[in-house]
Amino acid sequence: MEAGSTQEPTRFGGEALPERRLGQSIKRGLLNTCPACGSGKLFRAYLKPVDNCAACGEEMFHHRADDLPPYLVIIVLGHVLLGGFMMTDLIFPASDWVHLTIWVPIAIITSLITIQPIKGGVIGLQWALRMHGFGGDASEPGEFRQKTGS
Repeated sequence: MEAGSTQEPTRFGGEALPERRLGQSIKRGLLNTCPACGSGKLFRAYLKPVDNCAACGEEMFHHRADDLPPYLVIIVLGHVLLGGFMMTDLIFPASDWVHLTIWVPIAIITSLITIQPIKGGVIGLQWALRMHGFGGDASEPGEFRQKTGS
């Protein structure tokens, strides 16, 4: 491959695969749009992705964003809420019940607000890295299964 070339190397001696920009795909997922085109809607319900993008037709049903989004929400919110609690407790010492009435609703509301964009970002990551059927190769074992409706 020539120096300065932006084309990805060929895969298994076949033709070159089109480039999928990682940052752009994750950003599109975080905005709840299709990571492929950026204009189609990614979710049909709160956490249920569409089967196919309405704008470009990209299949989304085979993603595997199972447990990573909740883990990321827990890690991010755990650090932010713990830091906020500790700073608040230094400035405004209060009983445990007061802190519970302040921080539990904030934790619940913030986690509900952030879980969908984080799941979209994970789907965008999987699409950009051609994971779990997003590569388009039928030679990948177990990637193209019939949709079970779940």
